[in-house]
Amino acid sequence: MILQAENLEKHYGGKNNLTKALNGVTFSVAAGEFLGVMGASGSGKTTLLNCVSTIDSVTSGRILIGGRDVTAMSGKTLARFRRETLGFIFQDFNLLDTLTGFENIALALTILRRPANATKEQVRDVAAVLGITDVLPKFPYQMSGGQRQRVAAARAIVTKPALVLADEPTGALDSQAARALLESFQELVRTRGATILMVTHDAFSASYCHRILFIRDGRVFRELARGNESRKVFFDQIIEVVSLLGGDGHDLR
Repeated sequence: MILQAENLEKHYGGKNNLTKALNGVTFSVAAGEFLGVMGASGSGKTTLLNCVSTIDSVTSGRILIGGRDVTAMSGKTLARFRRETLGFIFQDFNLLDTLTGFENIALALTILRRPANATKEQVRDVAAVLGITDVLPKFPYQMSGGQRQRVAAARAIVTKPALVLADEPTGALDSQAARALLESFQELVRTRGATILMVTHDAFSASYCHRILFIRDGRVFRELARGNESRKVFFDQIIEVVSLLGGDGHDLR
């Protein structure tokens, strides 16, 4: 398993006003799996992502990534682990406006002090998988939203992290760009063995995953695996669970 989360608890407040954002969450993610996490606003899904990404710490429980207990790490050890082992994709792209697409992607390798002669090949390789070779010389303002998000995805995956964490990656995209990005995620999983954990509120986006973890009130409410079902059938199954969670999902686009 790439990720193992064991009995995670995250508490806020004091004795008289205690909020359990996570309340005994346990799950795992296998290598090469595309896992979605869904839940209504305030369900704990964002807290879960923040804890797995080591941005926040759990109150109790353990998180193992690649067999290493990140809940026992701190300081420079944790910062280095985050740089070397995790990839991040955010809703608002987080690209540097003064760098080209190529330079934004290459920056991730530069920070890790990877050899310069190998950087060009690695960037072009991941750009080809994501279909963004033509935008590598462009600056972010010259790209569409979908292109910017795929550059961000390339930046996250180019270092070959053990785990890619995506936070509402299609939230700022139109339906066509969202579809292209999600198909790119599938291609990364298929051709590069990427392991992706994606938090999303959108049933359309979730239907591209192998498995969905539904969170309610800080607990795992249900799991749903696609198996051999078509994406349309899986989407319908997701909508059924979303309705039980009190949400409406999004129409299949």
